[in-house]
Amino acid sequence: MNICLYGSGSKKIDKIYTDEAYKLGCKMAEEDHTLVFGGGDTGMMGACAKGVHDTGGKSIGIAPEWISEFEPLCTECSKFIYVDSMNQRKQEFLNNSDAFIISPGGIGTLDEFFEIITLKKLKKHDKEIIVFNINHFYDTMLNMIDEMNQKGFLYKQEEIFKVAEDIDEIFKHLIQ
Repeated sequence: MNICLYGSGSKKIDKIYTDEAYKLGCKMAEEDHTLVFGGGDTGMMGACAKGVHDTGGKSIGIAPEWISEFEPLCTECSKFIYVDSMNQRKQEFLNNSDAFIISPGGIGTLDEFFEIITLKKLKKHDKEIIVFNINHFYDTMLNMIDEMNQKGFLYKQEEIFKVAEDIDEIFKHLIQ
């Protein structure tokens, strides 16, 4: 299975998050899944990719060439797809992935997450989407989504994505 990881590329992330991303990458490789990601060599993306590569797994990086002005790109990818824009990048994530994991991240990660759940809601794909809520990172966002649902602005979140507190829970969702 090709599993897309959305997550921050920031170098400032607390080790509690990057350690979990590394372990996730190791587990992905052990289970013979391929990581699809934004191609970054730092932050959540870089830690997960390092786990994949250290465990002998495969990865597909997807990014515009100009992104290297903002963050270093991973040079160990099995395949790298260069695109012209961030919109093309998100389309290639969708084209090349069987499932999505949303790890802690910033504005870019939220943009990717909300687009992929919107596309699922609009029946443009039926791929599993799992929010990896490391150390309760996404609790506030999940509470906001619950409130939006309670007030009638959304359909139930369970119909669109799942939440996992740990790596084992992620893989339970993936094999259902």
